[in-house]
Amino acid sequence: MSKFVGAHVSASGGVDNAPLNAKAIGAKAFALFVKNQRQWTAKPLESKTIDAFKKNLEESGISCKHILPHDSYLINLGHPEKEKLEKSREAFIEEVQRCRLLGLVKLNFHPGSHLVKVPKKDPEYLKKILDAESVCLDVVAESLNIIIEKTKDSEVQLVIENTAGQGSNLGYKFEHMAHIIDKIEDKSRIGVCLDTCHTFTAGYDIRSKEAYEKTMQEFDEIVGANYLAGMHLNDSKPDLGSRVDRHDSLGKGKIGWDTFGFIMNDPRMDDIPMVLETIDESIWAEEIATLYSLVE
Repeated sequence: MSKFVGAHVSASGGVDNAPLNAKAIGAKAFALFVKNQRQWTAKPLESKTIDAFKKNLEESGISCKHILPHDSYLINLGHPEKEKLEKSREAFIEEVQRCRLLGLVKLNFHPGSHLVKVPKKDPEYLKKILDAESVCLDVVAESLNIIIEKTKDSEVQLVIENTAGQGSNLGYKFEHMAHIIDKIEDKSRIGVCLDTCHTFTAGYDIRSKEAYEKTMQEFDEIVGANYLAGMHLNDSKPDLGSRVDRHDSLGKGKIGWDTFGFIMNDPRMDDIPMVLETIDESIWAEEIATLYSLVE
């Protein structure tokens, strides 16, 4: 089997519980938060927790390369305020170090938000927004170069997730990710995660075989399929191009099951973690089994 599917499982009670939670739903991959995602600081990982995590991971049969940790929601590597930008950079470095201690080799993150507010009635609205996006993307790239330099002892790959484009979030265009990657000095430390809900609501149609292939070809031409390091498999409550981030269970949203069949039979998705973030964890095991049943 060349596909590795799982879900973003709970690490409640300690990160060492995450591999057990993944195993319980038949996962061959998983995501987790390596610290509380809604707090800036966390207690250092204890050696007994690290040892238990590695032991449970070995028992689960899941490879570390098929784990896609997600960083804190508080971090904004493109923050326009210097103090808050530094705080985000320091917090992200801490998460990279926690991943390294756990033997994990990837860390998934949203690029950042420019936080600029421009009234839509402003005659220069579009120009000001595009300028804010360009500046923010440059700050994100600068942040990543600093983080990579400060974690040279680590092989953790920093995996940029595309976004729906809600609010001032960047990463909703493939060009945004290409802009960032182009400015990264050590590109071996960079990857990309495609979220199906985000892709769809950002305006990239993936519902038919023709539309799916067109979008994936566009991704390859603009970003590069060689950077694909993970996927989030989610259906979407909102419509195509709505720029709203609301996940749904597979087959119950506006995307539909066909797309997930295309993905499960796409060799571009071989040997990378593909992680459910769907809204009903009680059916994750069923969703995982159904995804594998789609392999032709």
